[in-house]
Amino acid sequence: MRGVKVAALYDVHGNLPALEAVLADPRLDGVDLIVSGGDLVVGPLPAECLDRLEAEGPRVRFLTGNCDREACAPEGSELGEVAAWCNALLGADRVARIEAWPGTVELAVPGSLSALFCHATPASDMPILTRATPEADAARELAGVAAQVVVCGHTHVQYDRRVGGIRLVNAGSVGMPYEGSPDARWALVGSDGIELLSTAYDAERALDELRGTGFPLVEQWLAPVLRGETTAEEATDEFERRRRGA
Repeated sequence: MRGVKVAALYDVHGNLPALEAVLADPRLDGVDLIVSGGDLVVGPLPAECLDRLEAEGPRVRFLTGNCDREACAPEGSELGEVAAWCNALLGADRVARIEAWPGTVELAVPGSLSALFCHATPASDMPILTRATPEADAARELAGVAAQVVVCGHTHVQYDRRVGGIRLVNAGSVGMPYEGSPDARWALVGSDGIELLSTAYDAERALDELRGTGFPLVEQWLAPVLRGETTAEEATDEFERRRRGA
């Protein structure tokens, strides 16, 4: 029997060129399912990214991230005008579909493993788990999880670690990777193993396209990342400070 493969595409953040590059990657050929792991639609091209993944049909499973949630209800959200800007472009019909996304997706890979996909943790789309989070702290966030593998995102840095009996995998970010290069990051989860992958694309050209959308945070959010100015070490240190409330 052919091995089952699931592609985990997280944190696209409206970066359609990066998403298109991953969907065109030959390593995605033969994938049985795609899990869109949240934070898809806050970014320069929110409607286009949603439409592109929905065009893949029923093999895509969506779950919500904190930014998706705020784009659906921008009034009083932490993202303010950014959430409102994305909400207006998405329109009522898309927003209604996003509001129906679950917080987790659970899949059984025949003959191998059970996997739970979430945005940040199984219980919430906001907590921070990094490769440097102490095991005891990570274990508290994963308490009660029966799956052998938990796939998350949220912090935009790939890692693969053990927390007790659970394999905790961060798929990384397709559209805003904090990895020292703009290459889109994603993961393959299958009966023959787990791979953390990257896909190169013309990030400079993409940035020019994204600037033309009028998205309010292109220069603040996207430009430094797509120039490779944020490293995994810097991002991990910053997220750990936030996690500790420092």
